[in-house]
Amino acid sequence: MDIKERVNSPTPKLFKKLRNIGLIMAAVGGTILTAPVSLPALITSIGGYIAVAGGVLSSVSQITVKDAKQKEKSDEE
Repeated sequence: MDIKERVNSPTPKLFKKLRNIGLIMAAVGGTILTAPVSLPALITSIGGYIAVAGGVLSSVSQITVKDAKQKEKSDEE
């Protein structure tokens, strides 16, 4: 299975929730990094880490797919 098929395949519910959490984390981190006021260096570096962690969480959650057995089971329901 290549990346294109993985992205277009159905994503399990848990990973949909994790993807949304990751997107929120990335947005919060980006907001901290681009704040119009001068923030301490510690807060700015934490914002960078939050943005990176959110991006990784979102991308990994997006390419996680349901197993073939799970697809058959969910199709039956």
